Amino acid sequence: MSPETLIRRFRGRTAKIGVIGIGYVGLPLALTFADCGFPVTGFDVDGAKIDAVSEGRSYISYISDDIIRAALDSGRLTATTDFASLTGMDAIILCVPTPLGTGREPDLQYVIATAETVAAYLRVGQLVVLESTTYPGTSREVMKPILEKSGLASGHDFLLAYSPEREDPGNNQFRTSAIPKVVGGDGEEALQAATALYDEIVVETVPVSTLEVAEAVKLTENIFRAVNIALVNEMKVVYGKMDIDVWEVIDAAKTKPFGYMPFYPGPGLGGHCIPIDPFYLTWRANQAGTETRFIELAGEINTAMPGHVVEALGAALADCGGALDGAKILCVGLAYKKNVNDTRESPALTLIEMLEDAGACVSYHDPFVAKIPVTREHPALAGRRSVDLTEEVLAGFDAALIVTDHDSIDFEALVAGSSLVIDTRGATRTLSNNRDRIRSA
Repeated sequence: MSPETLIRRFRGRTAKIGVIGIGYVGLPLALTFADCGFPVTGFDVDGAKIDAVSEGRSYISYISDDIIRAALDSGRLTATTDFASLTGMDAIILCVPTPLGTGREPDLQYVIATAETVAAYLRVGQLVVLESTTYPGTSREVMKPILEKSGLASGHDFLLAYSPEREDPGNNQFRTSAIPKVVGGDGEEALQAATALYDEIVVETVPVSTLEVAEAVKLTENIFRAVNIALVNEMKVVYGKMDIDVWEVIDAAKTKPFGYMPFYPGPGLGGHCIPIDPFYLTWRANQAGTETRFIELAGEINTAMPGHVVEALGAALADCGGALDGAKILCVGLAYKKNVNDTRESPALTLIEMLEDAGACVSYHDPFVAKIPVTREHPALAGRRSVDLTEEVLAGFDAALIVTDHDSIDFEALVAGSSLVIDTRGATRTLSNNRDRIRSA
């Protein structure tokens, strides 16, 4: 199939789309393609995800079962663990994890394994797109050689592109179709084909000159957030020593209509992007013989925040005549951000382990996370279940630690039923009753 034919199929929405990895990025993307009229197949090695999608069940809190069922009923969405079906796809999009290794180096095992699988079924005329966040050079130096082991050449037999995902879990204002898509290609034909593909499903496509530029765009976006969050986290600690409410400062500062953008402090960074992506550039910069001092300092500040919270909690307990050792602590919120069930890199998991290392007995409540999933970093916590947030339950704890400010949590009742509340999110700022029980951290 020539690039012109492929582009015509994209524009006619008759091209078959394969999305590999149907998690927090891949499933919304697959549903968007289906909603726009494309026949799309979701691929995953996790049979439980495939079964759930095939049965119309969502495993992501902000995606309803009805949306999946509608895509299934239309006949445009299927899901499978059979990667041999990749041969029938016109476009293959990779949405797989890119975590860090133990030394904060890029861990591309999922990208490499998936590329090897694609290479086994690659045919002439296909477009392959990587969406996983990674360092500049991954698509050209890692993906391309693996795919070309098939005997097919990029730019001649198949097309290779990179388009970074821009998902914001739980943000109903900016769903996949409403977010502009950056696209880079291995050659002009690849760029044109990938642009034509995404033109059909998103509000705007933004073509850039190379694969590397597109890869750098995603890192730049996330590093911008990480650095600014580190700045406001540091200010929270500094202003706290001066008895200045950092939340009030931010609220007043953001009234300036130019030259200021509000960022908010917290107990540490969470999610798959912000805590991880900056170190992809740090690693790549070291390879290039340069440094990323600003990024590394921001990482140190953000990584230190759970320790600051534990210290503040210990001090608050001491003021009340208690201690962390032997204390019963309720962690309120387990997800890394409010109103979602996403626990990836959540600071709550780190805080639970740190508190238990200090001798505390910790339980958690989260209306979105009934049970702690298996994670690489915190395997010992897997399987623990959320406790109810009742007056009787609260009475059994020495302190409640607010880690995630879900909208559905009644923070007024939480404070009323607790003898001590440590608030890391400013969730209790507007409450007028029982202020003496609340401490910021």
